[in-house]
Amino acid sequence: MITLSRAHDLLRLRRLALSSQGLLTRKPFGRGLAGAINAIAQIGYVQIDTISVVERAHNHVLQSRVPGFVPAMTNQMLVDRDIFEYWSHAAAFIPITDYKFSLPYKQAVKNGKVHWFKSPDKKLMKGLLDRVRTDGPLRSRDLEAASANREGWWDWKPAKKALEQLYMQGDLMVSSREGFQKAYDLTERVLPSGIDAAVPSTEEFAQHLLQRQLGCHGCMTLRGISYLRKDAKLREAIKSLVDEGLATNDLEEVQIPSGDVLILPAGTLDQRLPRVDHRMRILSPFDNAVIQRDRLKALFDFNYQIECYVPAPKRKHGYFSLPLLYGDAFVGRMDCKAHRKDRHFEIKALHCESAKFEDSAAVAAFKDAALQFSEFNGCDRLSLTAVYPKRFAKPIQKALKL
Repeated sequence: MITLSRAHDLLRLRRLALSSQGLLTRKPFGRGLAGAINAIAQIGYVQIDTISVVERAHNHVLQSRVPGFVPAMTNQMLVDRDIFEYWSHAAAFIPITDYKFSLPYKQAVKNGKVHWFKSPDKKLMKGLLDRVRTDGPLRSRDLEAASANREGWWDWKPAKKALEQLYMQGDLMVSSREGFQKAYDLTERVLPSGIDAAVPSTEEFAQHLLQRQLGCHGCMTLRGISYLRKDAKLREAIKSLVDEGLATNDLEEVQIPSGDVLILPAGTLDQRLPRVDHRMRILSPFDNAVIQRDRLKALFDFNYQIECYVPAPKRKHGYFSLPLLYGDAFVGRMDCKAHRKDRHFEIKALHCESAKFEDSAAVAAFKDAALQFSEFNGCDRLSLTAVYPKRFAKPIQKALKL
C-alpha cells in the first residue's frame, strides 16, 4: 500500500477524480445532445430527484458538464433509447448499454426477495399489463383520470402501485417522460434490438461495478464500489476481484491523509497531471461527484450535507445549498431558489469557505457561473441576500452589479 505524504500526490488524485467526472475542462464530452449522451455513458448514471427549488437534479448534473444542454434533451435521449430509466442506488437515467445490469434487481423484486410493495395486487397488475399490451403506452395520469371519472375498474392509489410494481420487476419500462409524468410500455417494445438482455452472474456484475466505478471516479474506496447495494454476495465478489487485482498488480491501494484507503488502477500516480480550467461550477447535491459524502470529505476535505431533510432550526447552510467547485477545489456552497414565475433567481446565502474568494479571478468565475445558472433556471433577474464571511460581500456584490 502506498501512503501519500505529499500534497502534490493528493492533488493528483483529486484531479483524477474530477477529470473522470468531466468537471475539469469546458466541454469534455462535447456539446448539446451528443455531449449529454457521452456524459451519461462516462459517468454511468444521472440521479433523478423531484425537488424543484432549482432545475431538477438530472438536468442540473448534465448542465454542469455539457455546454448547450437544455432539459428537453433528457427526454429526447429516453425516446431515442440512448438511456433508460431504472434504479441504480436511487432512481436514475442509465446508459442503455448497461441494461443487463438492471436485471438482477428486477428479478429480486419479481421473485419477492426485494419487496418494493409488500403485497402487490397481481390481478390488478395483470389487468394493467393487458391494457398496455392492447392499447399501447400508459401514463400514470391516465389512471388518475379514470379514477376521477369513475371509469374503469381501478382506484388511483392501488393502480399506481401496481403500475410501479410492473416497472420495478421489469415487465414495463418508461418509454417517455413529460416532466414527472412517465409513460410505461412493454419492455419488449421499448428495449432496442441488439441490447444484451442476459442476466449477469454475480461475478460479471461485480466486474462491471468495479470497472464502472474506477472509470467514472478514477479512485474509489472498497465500500464505495458497491455504494448502497445490500447484496452481500455481490460485495464479496467485488472484494475478491479487488484482492485479485492487487495481487496481480493491476490495482493498487493508496492511503490518503484522512486515513481512508482508495483503490485505483496501477500506475495512476505516474500519469501526467490532468489539466484544469479555472471556471466555477455550481453542482447539484445529487451530482455523481459529491453523492458519496464520506469519500468527498476524505478526498477533498469538503464536509457536505444536504439540509432540506434537516429541521429548519438546525440548518447551517440553508434548505438546498449547492456545492461550489472552483478549478480542482470545493470552495463553498450557496443556498438558492428559482422563482420561475417572476424570472427571479434568489441566492439566499453564499458561504465562501476558501481564501480563493479573495482572488478577483474567483469572484469573476462565480459571477459567470451564477449568471449562467440563473439563465438555465429560466430567470433573468438575480439577487444576493447574504454572504458569509461578510468580508467577501462587497467584491461579490460589485461583480454581480447588485
